[in-house]
Amino acid sequence: MGEDVTEILEYRPGRFEVVRHVRPAFSCRTCETMTQALMPSLPIERGRPGPGLLAHVLVSKYCDHLPLYRQTEVYARDGLDLPRGLLAGWVGRSAELARPVAEFIGRHVLAGARVHADDTPMPMLVPGRGSTQTARFWAYLRDDRPFGGPDPPAVFYEFTPDRKGEHPQRRLRDFRGILQADAYPGFNSLYEGGRVVEAACWTHARRKFHDVLLTTKSPLAREAIERMAGLFAIEAEIHGQPPDARLAVRQARSAPLMADLRAWLETTLRRISGKSELAKAIRYTLTQWAALTLVLRDGRACLSNNAAERRMRPLALGRKNYLFAGSMEGGRRAGIIYTLVGTAELNGWDPQAYLRTLLERLAGHPINRLGELMPWHLRP
Repeated sequence: MGEDVTEILEYRPGRFEVVRHVRPAFSCRTCETMTQALMPSLPIERGRPGPGLLAHVLVSKYCDHLPLYRQTEVYARDGLDLPRGLLAGWVGRSAELARPVAEFIGRHVLAGARVHADDTPMPMLVPGRGSTQTARFWAYLRDDRPFGGPDPPAVFYEFTPDRKGEHPQRRLRDFRGILQADAYPGFNSLYEGGRVVEAACWTHARRKFHDVLLTTKSPLAREAIERMAGLFAIEAEIHGQPPDARLAVRQARSAPLMADLRAWLETTLRRISGKSELAKAIRYTLTQWAALTLVLRDGRACLSNNAAERRMRPLALGRKNYLFAGSMEGGRRAGIIYTLVGTAELNGWDPQAYLRTLLERLAGHPINRLGELMPWHLRP
């Protein structure tokens, strides 16, 4: 008569395990020599947490945006007494252990021919004052996949106490290539001399017209957005193609659209009030025109900086939950972990699986062979 099959989705809580390393000691009766197996290397020397538990704590905080005091409450429900101070110590030790890996990723990022850059504010607690100051997270992203590059993608995060231009200037002082970014003035000195080429973001330009459209319902703002839409449609078609192929399509199809758009912007600017928000949006676009049209001269450049902005979303979500960085060192540690999990995700890893694998191997790994631990070399 056949059978009926009903499937349900069930949940079984995660479990904690105590792993005992038993190492018998042996003595040779002939030569009186003592021998014993070596203790496996641990992420925290003489520490109690295993790599899986450390990875879980890190991912819960930096990927799932669960502050440590909430994690303490979760573990207490499972009968574990893990105070917030203890967890904070584990996070600090793990970040310090992984610092060379994050620095290796940073060197890989800045060795690329094109780098995306973006920043986002992060409140930081000021010691002794009970208040916060506005610090900054910077993201530097290397992703050659839009122009068919073979090198693996990676993202590097840096934490600074403010938004002064000296920070990206110091980080990018040896960089040579295309910098895909917004119109932040702190980048301007990098473009002097031509060693760094500016590539502006069409999404930023379009967003200004979008804001005008939301507030004023301006038909001119709508027309500007519709004209730009054709450029983004062409980019979607050539994504992943080699630079020469991308450049040929842009020169044949995008260049006429951009020329028409510029003529329309200049004509429109003469017809409207110079103090209007629409005029400000037009002037911004025209001021950035040389950097916006780099895509017509270099097939590696992208139309937008969206790739870097996407890498800022986890930080924005985390900021809503843990509210602020406790100190400069706390921010730097967060930058290390964000670098590891962000790069792992870009290379197809589950962040917790990568952190566990990394922490299992890192303590005893030769420092001159860090490349073997990169997400694009390790396999799940």
